[in-house]
Formats: sequence, structure tokens, C-alpha cells
Amino acid sequence: MASRKRVFDSPREWVREHVRLYVRTRGRKGHNWEGYPALLLTTVGRRSGKHRRTALIYGRDRKNFVVVASYGGRPHHPQWYLNLAQNPDVELQVGADKFSARAHTVSGAQREQLWKLMSSIFPPYDEYQVKAAEAGRQIPVVILEPVSQLDA
Repeated sequence: MASRKRVFDSPREWVREHVRLYVRTRGRKGHNWEGYPALLLTTVGRRSGKHRRTALIYGRDRKNFVVVASYGGRPHHPQWYLNLAQNPDVELQVGADKFSARAHTVSGAQREQLWKLMSSIFPPYDEYQVKAAEAGRQIPVVILEPVSQLDA
């Protein structure tokens, strides 16, 4: 996917700078973002078809990676989540390692278990969920299951 195509980094300047530092240093800088583990997620834009990359805090569930579509508790989902909901085939960079992966949103007991994991890594998620719930939104929890290693 992104390894052969032009990739567009987040339009948010601070995220874009984080992503570029991560890529330039092959994750040596940026994988640890202010004390939190961060990965790079590349999705395919659901309308544009463009490859879009952003940085996200992550957790691990065995061999899988876990991310939260919090968007700071805003009333709507982030664009990257809408993209992967439309096309679950994504790419990840975790440190120097690059993978293709398949995304799926979890629910029920699995969501609750992984929510606890993620809020233990990044406690503000609990505050974000309160804000989102006030707007009628449950924040999605997404598993990213590696499918194959990509060339670096």
C-alpha cells in the first residue's frame, strides 16, 4: 500500500511533525511520544483513495496492536477511523518495523477488556469517553492484526 504510493501525513501540524520525525529516524525518535508508545497508521482515504498516515498511541494484545479512535472525546469519529472502517487493510510502522495489517473494531467484553488496557496506558481516554458519551458516541477500540512484514 503506502510503500509504493505517495503518502499524505496528518493535516494537523504537530502530528505531521511527529510522523515525519518517526519516519526519518525509523522510529528511534517518535516511537516513544511523551512517554507513550506510538505507531504510525496508514489508511486509504474512503473518498479520495489517497494513502493517509497518522501517529497513534497503541497497546498490545498478544501479537496484535490496539488503538483507540478517541479524537479527544469529540462528538464524531476521527477521519482515520472512518477510513479503516471502509477499508480495513492498513499499514503500520512500529519502531523500524513495517507491517500490513487488518483492522477490526471490537465490542462487548473484548472492548471493555481492551479499553482497560488502553486507559492504563493513556488515562485521559477515560475523560474522552465521558465527553464522547455526552454527545452520544462510544469511542471505538480497534485491533490491528499484522498480516505480513513489509520491506523497510
